[in-house]
Amino acid sequence: MKALIQRVKRASVSVDGERVSEIGKGLLVFLGIMKGDTPTNASRLAEKISGLRIFDDGRGKMNLSALDLNLEILVVSQFTLAADTRRGRRPSFADAAPPEEAEELCERFAAFLETNLKVARGRFRAMMDVELVNDGPVTIMLEDPSRGEA
Repeated sequence: MKALIQRVKRASVSVDGERVSEIGKGLLVFLGIMKGDTPTNASRLAEKISGLRIFDDGRGKMNLSALDLNLEILVVSQFTLAADTRRGRRPSFADAAPPEEAEELCERFAAFLETNLKVARGRFRAMMDVELVNDGPVTIMLEDPSRGEA
């Protein structure tokens, strides 16, 4: 499971010109579900992200988390994070989980976050227009190192 996290001032998702979700200050999480990922991986990554200290404290240091500040999170499924570009110029997505499994794990990931924070979601399998105002900018790539473990 991979997550590209962006600290945002605001973010939204539209599908076919209709806004389907939006958040104010918080995190935009592009989530890539890989073959072999489990609900345990989803739980671990959600816990890591909600507690990730990437928001400034009163002294301008990155010392606070989305959880500390009760911020919002927008979760957008992003199978292209599974891209393998080691050979040739066309990415392979063979490592991405099948859509049915990925959708279930993406929902579980969002539900884990939702136990403590307000969570908005993109629309799975839709062609989405994602708009954001990156705050910083701060962009971090995370991968669950225990990927594939039960």
